[in-house]
Amino acid sequence: MKFQRQAAIVDIVNGFEVKTQKELSDRLSEAGFPTTQATISRDIKELRLHKVSSLSGGYKYSTPEKSNDSGFIPRLKNIFRECVTKIERAQNLVVVKTLSGMANAAAYAIDTMRIDEIVGTIAGDDNILIILHDNDEAIRFCKSAQEMLK
Repeated sequence: MKFQRQAAIVDIVNGFEVKTQKELSDRLSEAGFPTTQATISRDIKELRLHKVSSLSGGYKYSTPEKSNDSGFIPRLKNIFRECVTKIERAQNLVVVKTLSGMANAAAYAIDTMRIDEIVGTIAGDDNILIILHDNDEAIRFCKSAQEMLK
């Protein structure tokens, strides 16, 4: 549940201008994750969220832009592991099935890992399409992704 909640937090922060912990708490409750302020505070710390300038003025929560933080990569892998239910390859394309509503969080985890072979990702509600340069890269990605699920 913790990793699903944290995946939802990443999804919310990437999709909305969340300015306060209260706003994040309200959005999490709407998504089916009622939480306490202490839990949200711990999740913000573990996910290494930080405040950045908002286009509408003030500050909003944001995810780390760089994945150089060695503590952040394991968190991304945990989010990926908790969201993904199936990985399937079709030539240079990979389709990743996720729990309902978790595709954006899993796609964010993939994108933030900065895997060079990936050309791009497209996320829906419970599916991610990953485009790779060629079939061999898709095969290698699938093996790596399967390892992350263990």
